[in-house]
Amino acid sequence: MNLLAHMHLATLANSSIIGNVAADFVKGDPYRQYPTKIADGIMLHRRIDKRTDQLDAVKQAKSLFQPQYQRVAPITLDIVWDHFLSRYWHRYGLKLDLVTFNNNMQHQINPYIDLFGTEFKQFIQHMWQDNWLIRYANLQFIGKVLNGMANRRPKLISLRNTFMDIEQHYDQLAQIFDSFYPLLVHDATFNKL
Repeated sequence: MNLLAHMHLATLANSSIIGNVAADFVKGDPYRQYPTKIADGIMLHRRIDKRTDQLDAVKQAKSLFQPQYQRVAPITLDIVWDHFLSRYWHRYGLKLDLVTFNNNMQHQINPYIDLFGTEFKQFIQHMWQDNWLIRYANLQFIGKVLNGMANRRPKLISLRNTFMDIEQHYDQLAQIFDSFYPLLVHDATFNKL
C-alpha cells in the first residue's frame, strides 16, 4: 500500500493519519520516539504493509512482472494500488469526494510535520504541491512517479521499466486490487488490522 491507501485505511480505522503517512520514514521502535497515538499509527501502517505483502492476490500480481523486475515489483504495486484507489475512489471512498479528502488529509498532517525529519517534510510538501493523491488516477502520472523514484535512487533504476508491465497487465491488476482491497476496508472499519 502507498500513501492514499494508508490515509484511507487509517481514516476508516480512526488511526493517526500522520503516523500512517510518515511510517516509511521512521526506523526502529516508534514508541520511543513519538506520542502513543502517532506510534500506534506507524504500527498500523507496518501491519497493513505486512498483511498486504502476504496476500496471495498480491503475490499473483507480482508474478505478472518480468523476472528481472520482480525485485522492485512490490514498490511498483504499492503505487499501482493507489492508482486504482484514486481512479475508483467512488467504490471505496468515504462520503467525501477525493478532492475534499485530500484537503482534509492536508489539514490533519501539516500540524505534525515538524515532528519528523527534513526528508519527510520535503516529501510531504511535494505531495501537496503536485496533488499526488488526485493525480494518481492518471496512469501517465504513475509512470512519472516511477521515473522520479528511479532517478532519485540508483538502486531502483529498474522501476521505470516496470511501467510496461503495468500497461500490459492493467486489467488483471485492476481485478486483483478489486479482489483484496475491500477486505482491507472491511477490516479497517471494524478495527481488525
